[in-house]
Amino acid sequence: MDFNYSPEDEAFRQEVRQWLEANREFAPASVSILANESDEQWKARVRWHKKLHEGGWVAVNWPKEYGGRGATVMQRLIFREELARLNLSEPGIGMGISLLGPTLMHWGTDEQKRRHLPAILRGEEIWCQGYSEPGSGSDLASIQTRAVEEGDYFVVNGQKVWTSMAQHADWIFALVRTDPDAPRHKGITYLLIDMHSTGITVRPLVQMTGGKGFNEVFFEDVRVPKKNVVGEKNNGWQVAMTTLMFERGGGAGMGGPMQEVRELVDLAKRLPRDGGVAWDDPGVRQKIVEFASDAMALKYTGYRQLTRQLKGLPPGPEGSMMKLCNTELALRIALFAMELLGPYSQLEFGAPFAIDKGKWSFRMLAARGPTIYAGTNQIQHNIIGERVLGLPKG
Repeated sequence: MDFNYSPEDEAFRQEVRQWLEANREFAPASVSILANESDEQWKARVRWHKKLHEGGWVAVNWPKEYGGRGATVMQRLIFREELARLNLSEPGIGMGISLLGPTLMHWGTDEQKRRHLPAILRGEEIWCQGYSEPGSGSDLASIQTRAVEEGDYFVVNGQKVWTSMAQHADWIFALVRTDPDAPRHKGITYLLIDMHSTGITVRPLVQMTGGKGFNEVFFEDVRVPKKNVVGEKNNGWQVAMTTLMFERGGGAGMGGPMQEVRELVDLAKRLPRDGGVAWDDPGVRQKIVEFASDAMALKYTGYRQLTRQLKGLPPGPEGSMMKLCNTELALRIALFAMELLGPYSQLEFGAPFAIDKGKWSFRMLAARGPTIYAGTNQIQHNIIGERVLGLPKG
């Protein structure tokens, strides 16, 4: 891979930088989507999304025909680098930009594209993902939510769980079983469902962090037009795998949890220990250097993903490796921060006297989640072992 940017890419960087520096005041304070986010904080993220859209900086890599800038793979990376440089982030108001939009571009009808893609870009449609169910998480092919044909409609009954941002969502893209007699990976249909439909109930799931980003979604005789099928009836598994490809490959080249490593260095330099600070301890420095080395290794592994994209190749095993190693590293960093904090680690997020407002204890409690969602890390080990190393199935 050529690590030098072209003149066109450098010009793109300057354009991004100038706009972000001129408009950074509109960006909200960074809040995890799984934190106990207030309604006002959510609205602030939506406003930031719409401000980015005004400047043409939402979904920069989408083709121009769908409202994006048609940015190259490298320009998409540059955009993220410039956000990170100012400690800003993309607002993340649902799964429309990252997951559904690209999936519709590949599988959607012309009507579906016209109906949904512009609204997603404008921030007028918030989307959530209806995959997991009680008893059907990593074993996604075992879903039981049923969709029965009735004239021009499907009638949907069942339940989804761990549905991020469902409390804000206008729509959900869901996997439903349309042929219960077909083999497990057959008879599944990918369906777009209006969350304002009669018969839908959303219930929050409060995590040990206090956050309410996850939800249960219940469907009771929900009528969905057949025109909302993406791809073909009973062939939704193939569409679903396309969506998962975007989910697991979205962080290519971002360098892993390096920002958390920098924050850990800052913490170690402030925490009193034995008449000095924790950073004076060579064992602490050695551990943090290990984290930094791993983060840099992840960055260059991500560049391998970029190289495949630049060559027009299909996604490789790097997606599973990035998901596995990123989440494991973030967990290790959070646990080590607890060691550094000692008794202060027991103070919860936002508690009086908590160091850094308790963000480290929040991260520690939250860090298990990413090792589970988007395909558990155990599943990623299997994928790497079987599909990359050629090991026999366990």
